[in-house]
Amino acid sequence: MHRFDDPSLMPGTGASPDECFAGAVPLAGTPGQVYVERRGVPADVATAAGVCFQSNFGGRPAVLVALRDDEDTLVSIHGRYLHTVRGQNKMLTIGRGGGLISVLGGWRVEPLILVEGLFDALSLATCGWAAVATIGRWAPWLPKISYGRTVWLAFDQSRPGEIDAARYKSYLCDAKPQRLPPPPRCKDWSTALVKCGRITLTRWVRDSLAADGNLRLTTNPTMEKMFT
Repeated sequence: MHRFDDPSLMPGTGASPDECFAGAVPLAGTPGQVYVERRGVPADVATAAGVCFQSNFGGRPAVLVALRDDEDTLVSIHGRYLHTVRGQNKMLTIGRGGGLISVLGGWRVEPLILVEGLFDALSLATCGWAAVATIGRWAPWLPKISYGRTVWLAFDQSRPGEIDAARYKSYLCDAKPQRLPPPPRCKDWSTALVKCGRITLTRWVRDSLAADGNLRLTTNPTMEKMFT
């Protein structure tokens, strides 16, 4: 399963993913901070997730994040552009593939939640939930680390999202896949954070996951304070 043919090096310059990532700077005080906060994500949450800023990522400013394999090796980088005009791509990913974006511990903690985009994962992290963003890519090691686990397929509430959920359900046949859609009238988790707010969205996820009575939820201290 691979919907994208990512270049291994930066088009035009030939820079490697590591070189591009090394040229990025912390979010604080950059247009990248303004961008993530405008989307409802606190800068410290994005920074903790490894998001940084690059003023010239293929010719335009973007926020960057690494895709890593199961040994935490950087294999690709993903850039989300701050501005687009008609005909321009919203994002660019370069690298050899086989990696995912893990936020708040990602696949190493419970529950294991898979989402589509970077800002879906950041939105859930804003609510205290760990997540793994696939950005439409497939990691061949995912079946191994999900073996026997409940995997929540939290892809977009759209036809492509349902297709992705069905594909992952078939590929993760040794796991226990469950569908976790965003709240009603919300296409994705980023939209849900803006429309519903942090507290309401946190409760929505908690109550949805609680439907699996065998699941032990992992919460961070912020969430524990919120609901006690």
